[in-house]
Amino acid sequence: MSYTAPTKDMLFVIQDLAGLTKIATLPGFEDATLETVEAVLDEAAKFHGEVLAPLNAAGDTAPSSWHDGEVRTTAGFKEAFRQFGEGGWQGIVHPTEFGGQGLPKLVATPCIEMMNAANMSFALCPLLTDGAIEALLTAGSDELRQRYLPRLIAGEWTGTMNLTEPQAGSDLALVRTRAVRQPNGTYKVSGTKIFITYGEHDMAENIVHLVLARTPDAPEGVKGISLFLVPKFLVNEDGSLGARNDVECVSIEHKLGIKASPTAVLQFGDNGGATGYLIGEENRGLEYMFVMMNAARFGVGVQGIAISDRAYQQAVAYAKDRVQSRPVDGSAKEAVPIIRHPDVRRMLTEMRALTEGARALALVAAGYSDIAHHAADAETREQYAAAYEYLVPVIKGWSTEMSVEVTSLGVQVHGGMGFIEETGAAQHYRDARILPIYEGTTAIQANDLVGRKTVRDGGATARAILAQIDDTLAALAERGANAACSAMYARLGAAHTALANVVEFIVAKTRTDANAVFGTSVAYLKLAGIVLTGWQMARALIVAIEKHHEDEAFYGAKIATAEFFANHILTRAPGMEVAITSAAGTDGFLALNDAQF
Repeated sequence: MSYTAPTKDMLFVIQDLAGLTKIATLPGFEDATLETVEAVLDEAAKFHGEVLAPLNAAGDTAPSSWHDGEVRTTAGFKEAFRQFGEGGWQGIVHPTEFGGQGLPKLVATPCIEMMNAANMSFALCPLLTDGAIEALLTAGSDELRQRYLPRLIAGEWTGTMNLTEPQAGSDLALVRTRAVRQPNGTYKVSGTKIFITYGEHDMAENIVHLVLARTPDAPEGVKGISLFLVPKFLVNEDGSLGARNDVECVSIEHKLGIKASPTAVLQFGDNGGATGYLIGEENRGLEYMFVMMNAARFGVGVQGIAISDRAYQQAVAYAKDRVQSRPVDGSAKEAVPIIRHPDVRRMLTEMRALTEGARALALVAAGYSDIAHHAADAETREQYAAAYEYLVPVIKGWSTEMSVEVTSLGVQVHGGMGFIEETGAAQHYRDARILPIYEGTTAIQANDLVGRKTVRDGGATARAILAQIDDTLAALAERGANAACSAMYARLGAAHTALANVVEFIVAKTRTDANAVFGTSVAYLKLAGIVLTGWQMARALIVAIEKHHEDEAFYGAKIATAEFFANHILTRAPGMEVAITSAAGTDGFLALNDAQF
């Protein structure tokens, strides 16, 4: 199944919802003109559609393999990665000082979506490398930056994130990997790390592992974790590769999906200790690792959008081609393509609406991030940083949960053929299932949304976003009797009220009834996802009505999709409010004791 990047929709959101014009006025982004962005997206669409997408099915049927500590990736991946690096795609958002292109996150995000839609297994390697780059930019010494960043940004070397251990899982307080100081300032690292994406592979000359570990005198718990750079091959003073470091891949996992992406078990220090270099200060490793994790969490949210769009495209193509049954309205006496059957159209429209709403929210958030990092005044940076931080767990949690729903609908559109591997629909479903799990499960995202992003500031950031939705509701009211606007005004208004009430519930109840709040935190995250993506669909609706005469097909589809979102998706919000707030009473799942389950 081929993949065609939805560049027209991406450009629509970038221009009309995320505010490219404003982003291009920020210091350092003056070259991010519409003409430049169009050229970048066109080239990205061409590369990912022609080079990466054809390898996607092959990666599922002939995945990466491990033998004697070495991993061989799917045929074609190594050459594709070379082209990826030569094309400058790894460095699109990173500083020009180290060889990157220095473009806004708003421009890089649609390119990341294309890469993941084309081939998610492949895309995981650049995704983790981006995180390693961000961590080094944040806390790496000048020496480490100069030695490692140019090669990472050029796509010559790749990066990994090493958190999880067999006994620790997501509880990083239980990390046991040790790092012992040496007289020359390096550290000897020893321990086992699991679930390390692209922890070993044959696509790059070197792999730069960023590893959480404890020094012998570190305090207990998360306050005693430090971050170390441990390369697969040591790097000489002149930048050339030296001896193999004491780190070995002892196995890779056999997985439900993303099979071409090698998920490694890494053993550090079996032969005296792997040489590592401290990043930043001792005992501040978790703080630095959160930089990687935040970058990765946003990226995983974009993965959810990407796989949803790929599944939607395949389902539409199949529905147009598959002929079966006469139409229920009697408009034809012979069998017709199934896209003419009402329930198939409902499923396709739901897939489209969910995907477009999530895409819009992610791109708007990317714009917030650009302003947070580059605006001239501190108050503006702080305001947009808070909004972006609030949105990250929503984008990660909602977009990935949504992707499981959308890819499942994709299988359903195919009917029995969707259950057959040869059609490819099942691969999208299987690949999507990891997304709500890695880089922090949906519950972890929801706990973050409750604790750090809602309760910590007393709901101030959430209320500020809700105030922006109020402005959109006012704009909808001005459109008068337009049917789509009327539906959106009513449904978004009710959803807005539901979210506002839940925010106040969370702020009031977390300290007095933590179980009630955290027992429904995922529902809060999903409610926020529905309302915030519905808000972006409402904004898109307003623009589409204004520009309808310019392109009736494109903007007409926008209007219809937004109206569907209002009537079929936003209507879920009031019921979710009831489910969340009822947990403060005698809700059954909290009342059951362990033995009753």
